[in-house]
Amino acid sequence: MWQPDPVRQRNANHTVEDLLDHPGDDRYEVTDGILRVIPSRSARHQSACALLTSWLSERAPHHLTAVQQVSIAFALDSTREADVLLARRGQTHDRQAFLRPFAVELVAEVVAPGSAHTDRVLKPAEYAAAGIPHYWRIEQNPVHVYAYELGADGHYALVADSADLLEVERPFPIRLPIAEITP
Repeated sequence: MWQPDPVRQRNANHTVEDLLDHPGDDRYEVTDGILRVIPSRSARHQSACALLTSWLSERAPHHLTAVQQVSIAFALDSTREADVLLARRGQTHDRQAFLRPFAVELVAEVVAPGSAHTDRVLKPAEYAAAGIPHYWRIEQNPVHVYAYELGADGHYALVADSADLLEVERPFPIRLPIAEITP
């Protein structure tokens, strides 16, 4: 069974290449050279991601494509797996394991109990630092969507939030009834 090399893990020198080389179905991220297993998500979490991906796929303009559970490579030693994202069409390929931040227009994270701090604090900071224009945080129980836009200061600013109908103008005009992405 494959597992991270403990000596390399202590030295924090794992890279994106290590993610490509490991066998099996486990999902990993590498942050500052440290390899981390991404825990499995609940059926409710996966359903919310699938519903949002489908909703965006049906409505996004032709130059954008919605995908879920795709990793973004910030550097050779730093990646994050996004729950759902809108990427610029032509920037995604079947053989491509990672997207670069310039290819991503929107990242949406569905907050789970085990990822709350990461989805509310760490990921938005990393996505903003990478220049990803839009970030959505989706809280569960009840479902509530918070939409953020990257400002000139390099930080996200809340532009809309709703538990009923999310309305934003960018990345394209969106009127999202929250019930349609609620499992």
